[in-house]
Amino acid sequence: MGKPGLLDLENQFSFYGAYHSNPFNILIHTLFVWPIFFTSLILFYFTPAFYDLSQSGIFPSGFNHALVLNYGSAFSIFLGLFYVVLDKKAGSLAALLCLACWVGASFIAAKLGYSLAWKVVLVSQLLCWTGQFLGHGIFEVLQSLFGYEPYPGFHMRVNAKIKAEIKEWQDKKQKKVS
Repeated sequence: MGKPGLLDLENQFSFYGAYHSNPFNILIHTLFVWPIFFTSLILFYFTPAFYDLSQSGIFPSGFNHALVLNYGSAFSIFLGLFYVVLDKKAGSLAALLCLACWVGASFIAAKLGYSLAWKVVLVSQLLCWTGQFLGHGIFEVLQSLFGYEPYPGFHMRVNAKIKAEIKEWQDKKQKKVS
């Protein structure tokens, strides 16, 4: 019956790109994705260090207690490099933001301590993920009520594909009967 939708990478990426180019979705991502990343780094601060920067003498003594090479720094570096690979200019800015988030989250985590930090992270993660899901859910309802199209002709093309799939299925069914 045609290409399987879930495994059709081109269709998945085109839908994702069209869906996330809407200004409302961009706003949702701007408001909630970076705080999710930031608070994750606060929690990652408490993972074991790969290397102790305080012995390297790279940073002044005030930074040594906070900046730790651990899962948080590795996650920030990986994500920053990923963004740079996707797009050199915008990715460089995103990589810089990842680095700034790691530094900021490290200082906040060092100041709060684990016993308070995990509570701050929990509340923030719950609020941000709830905002993401509710925002997307509201957007889906508005889309269906007001006939939003990710791009002109989207519904017409989708309906044509649906009709073609139904016709193909009916033709196969008819061949089996006869």
